[in-house]
Amino acid sequence: MSARRVVPIIRSEAAQESREFYGLLGFEEVMNHGWIMTLGSPAAPAAQISVMTEDATAPVTPDISVEVDDVDAAYAAVRASGAEIVHPLRDEEWGVRRFFVRDPSGRVVNVLSHL
Repeated sequence: MSARRVVPIIRSEAAQESREFYGLLGFEEVMNHGWIMTLGSPAAPAAQISVMTEDATAPVTPDISVEVDDVDAAYAAVRASGAEIVHPLRDEEWGVRRFFVRDPSGRVVNVLSHL
């Protein structure tokens, strides 16, 4: 199992303003579900930032997303380590399989793979 992409999540009620600000730095909107918007660099598609009001399908809002090539293997490794699972492994309607885990500093990590 390996990491493919890491995306910081910025909590904000000012999505439009954030889109405009990060546009000044070369980011463009690549996904928008209303409660989460992802901005990416056309020159480097893996360079992304997500802007989120709150997670619409989970009990907490994550601090960071880590896309892995095998989310089931990541889930098994994290569970075996004894780390706190904040949101169980599940398939989401927008095409990802994900879970949340709390890192040692208390941050919530959204670990996912695309279906």
